[in-house]
Amino acid sequence: MKILIVDDNPTNVIIIREILKKEDYRNFITASSAKDMLKLLGVVSGAEENQPKQSDIDLILLDMMMPEMDGIEACRVVQQYEHLKDIPIIMVTAVGDSKKLAEALDAGAVDYVTKPINKVELMARIRLALRLKREKDWHKERDQRIQDELKLAALVQNAVLSLPLTDEAFEVHAIYQPSFELAGDLYAWYPLGDGRYAVILLDMMGHGISSSLFCMFLASVLKDTVTTYVEPEKVIQELNRRFNQLYIEKQLVQYYFTAIYLVIDTRMKRIDYVNAGHPPALFFEGEAKTPVLLESNCHPVGLFDRIDIQPQSLNYVEEGHLVLFTDGLLEMVQGEQEEQLEFMIGHLNAGHDWQEEVIRTAFLNESVNQERDDDKCLVWISLKKGTDKE
Repeated sequence: MKILIVDDNPTNVIIIREILKKEDYRNFITASSAKDMLKLLGVVSGAEENQPKQSDIDLILLDMMMPEMDGIEACRVVQQYEHLKDIPIIMVTAVGDSKKLAEALDAGAVDYVTKPINKVELMARIRLALRLKREKDWHKERDQRIQDELKLAALVQNAVLSLPLTDEAFEVHAIYQPSFELAGDLYAWYPLGDGRYAVILLDMMGHGISSSLFCMFLASVLKDTVTTYVEPEKVIQELNRRFNQLYIEKQLVQYYFTAIYLVIDTRMKRIDYVNAGHPPALFFEGEAKTPVLLESNCHPVGLFDRIDIQPQSLNYVEEGHLVLFTDGLLEMVQGEQEEQLEFMIGHLNAGHDWQEEVIRTAFLNESVNQERDDDKCLVWISLKKGTDKE
C-alpha cells in the first residue's frame, strides 16, 4: 500500500512519517504542496489534453490549509478524474470549524484527523480507509471481469445470427440493436431447396442476461428443428415442446417468447406462416402502399405445454417485400398499436429494395424515446421475380 503525505510544514511530514514507520508502513512519498501532489498524480496544470495516468497511490494524507491551493480545492481537482477519484483522501487539519470539515467531506475527502495528531486515531482512520479501498478495488476488478465476459458473450450471441442472403428471387437482411450487452431477440433463415426459404424472428420476454441465455438455447436447437419439421405449425409446436423441457426449479418468472415463422416458396409464390403473439409482419406487394398484415394466430411460445395453431397462407403475384420486427420498434411511438403501425408503414412502404442506411436512420436513432428502450430488431425480405421455372 502506497501512501502520499501532502503538507507544506516539514515538521508535520516528519511526525506522520515516523508514526507510519513504527506501524510498519514504509511505502510512502511526500509532497510539499497541492500542486506537487497533482504532479505526482499526473495532473499537469494547463495541459490541453490532460489525461492523468493510472496512479499507484492507495491513500492521500492531505493538509487542509496550504498556500496557493488549499486541501479542499485540491480534493475537488482529484475528484474530476475517473482514475483518481477512488483514492481515499484523509484531511489533516488544525481547523475545528465544522463547516470547513463538512466542506472537505463534500469535496471528496473520506475522513479527517485533527492536529496535534493522535497516533492511535490516525492509524485507525488509515486502516479503515485502506480496507475500504481494497474492497472498492476488488469490486471494480470483479465488475470489469463481468463486463469483459458480457462483451465476449455478446460476440458469441451475435455470431449465431444469420448473415444476409441474396438469391435470384429472394433476399433477406436484418438490423439489430440490443438495449443491453446481451439481448432477447433472435432471427434466422435457412434455404430449404427448390426455391423455398424458412425465416423466423422471435422476441424473448424481457431482455438482458436471462433472456439471452434462453435465446442461445433456442439458437442451438433452431436449425435442427426447422430442417426436420419445416412446416410452420410443426416448427412452432416443436419449439414449444423443447422450450418447456427447460425445467428451472423454483422459477419465479414464467418465461416465454413471441415468434413469427414463415416458409416462403418463391416458385409457387406462396407464404405459409405462424404468428405466435408477435407484432404483425407487413407484406407490401407491387405498387401498394398499404400492406397485408400477417397477424397473430396463436398465443406466445412457452406459456403452456400444448399450443394450438391455425397456420395461415397467402399468395403473391408481383414483386414485394415483407418486414418483420420486434415490439422494441413499435414502442418508439407512444399510443395504440394502430398509431404505431402507421408509423412503421410510413417508413417501410417506399420500395421493395433493401436500403440499410435509410432503415437505420429511421429506427435506430439513439435520441428517440430513450426511457422506453428495448431490443430493436427488423428483418427485411425482398421477393423478386427471378426466373420462372416449370
